Amino acid sequence: MSIARSAPVSIPTAFALAFGQLTQRRVLLLLLKCIALALVLSVAVAAGFSAALLWGVAAVVGDAWVEGGAGTALRVVATVLGVWLAWRVVAMAVVQFYADDVVAAVEARHYPALRPREVPLREQAVQAGRGAMRALIANLVALPFALALLFTGVGTAIVFAVVNAWLLGRELRDMVWLRHAVDLTDAPLGPLSRFLLGFAVVGLLAVPFVNLLAPFVGAAAATHMVHRAAARH
Repeated sequence: MSIARSAPVSIPTAFALAFGQLTQRRVLLLLLKCIALALVLSVAVAAGFSAALLWGVAAVVGDAWVEGGAGTALRVVATVLGVWLAWRVVAMAVVQFYADDVVAAVEARHYPALRPREVPLREQAVQAGRGAMRALIANLVALPFALALLFTGVGTAIVFAVVNAWLLGRELRDMVWLRHAVDLTDAPLGPLSRFLLGFAVVGLLAVPFVNLLAPFVGAAAATHMVHRAAARH
């Protein structure tokens, strides 16, 4: 693939370019579709989490307790916690499912000379499923360590931030490479760049309301970073 030589792009610049493209009608409609679907799925997952938690509590302390005011409060807390925990995994899975559209929008505006392949819907779904499964397994493995560091006040947040930054950096890079499976297989985007990219998205996910944009903007920023890295290769 022939890519015009481009100046290296820093992570702040990549995200500035990504945010700047949100004013495009095509991009805005795609973003709203991703957010709506991710919210619906996150609430569904959270409802399941809440039901499972209440069932577990009822099995231990009895049905009467969970049917009262305490049970209602627990249901609300469990649902809110479930949405918060599910959002990162679900939102990234949704963006991965629509990754071809996200990356295509960025390439059409900034890299029109590229000739990407058409990614089949089935392949997008498989990629999204694998990414969600990796995220779920990694976070479950990290959970005991995060709980062990709960007393530190910040240790838990650091564990989840590091784990998810590593995950997101890989997933974001791969969703761009998927459209250029033949040409960009050897394109360099080093481990540090991937981690910092993922860490930036993790930071955005921690900001209320901005976290709705984080996976989408992260995918757009990753497109810039991968293509600039490929141009320097």
